[in-house]
Amino acid sequence: MIIMIIKFVDREEELKALRERLKSEKFELIIIYGRRRVGKTRLIIEAIRDTPHLYYLATEGDNLRYFKAIAERAFPHIKYIKEDWEALLHALKDKVIVIDEFPNLIKENPGIISTFQRAIDMELQNSKTKLILLGSSVSMIKEKVLSYKSPLYGRRTASLRLRPLSFFSLRDFFPEADTRELVEVYGLTDGIPYYIAQVKLPFWEWLDEEIKSPLTFFRDEVDFLLKYEFSEPTKYRRILEAIAFGKTTLKEIKDFSGLKHSDITPYLRNLIETDLVKREVPITERPTSKKGRYSLADNFLAFWFRFIGPNLSRIEEGTFSAEEIKESYDDYLGQVFEKVARQFLLRINKQEKPPFKFTRIGKWWHKGEEIDLIALNDKEKKALFVEVKWKDLNLREAKGIIKDLKRKSELTGIKYEKHYGIIARKIKGKERLELAWDLEDF
Repeated sequence: MIIMIIKFVDREEELKALRERLKSEKFELIIIYGRRRVGKTRLIIEAIRDTPHLYYLATEGDNLRYFKAIAERAFPHIKYIKEDWEALLHALKDKVIVIDEFPNLIKENPGIISTFQRAIDMELQNSKTKLILLGSSVSMIKEKVLSYKSPLYGRRTASLRLRPLSFFSLRDFFPEADTRELVEVYGLTDGIPYYIAQVKLPFWEWLDEEIKSPLTFFRDEVDFLLKYEFSEPTKYRRILEAIAFGKTTLKEIKDFSGLKHSDITPYLRNLIETDLVKREVPITERPTSKKGRYSLADNFLAFWFRFIGPNLSRIEEGTFSAEEIKESYDDYLGQVFEKVARQFLLRINKQEKPPFKFTRIGKWWHKGEEIDLIALNDKEKKALFVEVKWKDLNLREAKGIIKDLKRKSELTGIKYEKHYGIIARKIKGKERLELAWDLEDF
């Protein structure tokens, strides 16, 4: 079995921006946030690697004492400072201070935000101190730290919401894998570094061993994520399960989840805020359209609710194997490949390779008809319609799909200059089509 070497990849822009802030001659309050496992800690550790600093990972209690102890190791003069947040921050003036999982400090002491605000206003704002706060509880960071109601409002000099890595970043983790295997891996890991780091190649061999391991991370991961972020994890789990099973409208989700008499809109809003769910409307509609559909934003959650959650008892008993996942995995990868195809088009759009440079991209659906991707340039009045298939196609099949795509494009009401394309796993004779891409082009 090939063992992956974990590397720091594809955060060059973020890393450059952070290092520039660290070199500035003024006070910086930098907020870095994003869902758990997305790589916040790894990013900041890389950024401060060659800079004298204090790094503290907040716990669920006794943080003041622990913080002082860690500070003493980094800067011995702290030993003589009293155990008080404002006194400690004053003593650390002009230093680089990183507090990871800052929401834990807020949970322990909600007044800590006001304490930090006073320290900034009275001591730090005219110094060269670099105060960097990290948080995985997206909702708490947005409400308690970033909102206009927060005592820290107006003090931050930069904020960074870290998103998952792109599909194409997986090549840096698995240089020996072919593109098909990378799509299979992405179907499980998405662009979440923690999950990518779990995987070894060959993928199916590793997956079978992981499922059968008594220490598998699959067992508790979803509960861990939900309990950390939400106070009612059971309701959120039901909603995620409903969406994973193809329930995409508000009514369908309520009916499936058994929450018919509850207003689930706030729950969905929170799931969207935390990057676990996304709401999308047809590209021809306004964002507020009632035609919106909900889907899981995270491949790992989609994988877990489809293959792991329903089989937890069998996994415990040791009677479930990766072979059963493999039987329906190509069907599952249909939606995953749409996500990959979208990233592919965005990637080549930067290189100005499509028939025109588009300015927005999305899906379209209406009364049972659907188009996987539509890319538009409203100024030039040009449209690219694309069907995405996780299949091997011959030329006749590809032409048939494009013919039907042309029919559906007339239903969209888009009156622009039209171009038609297809993206598939493999297309035999693709050079005879106007716009056709397969895995060889990725």
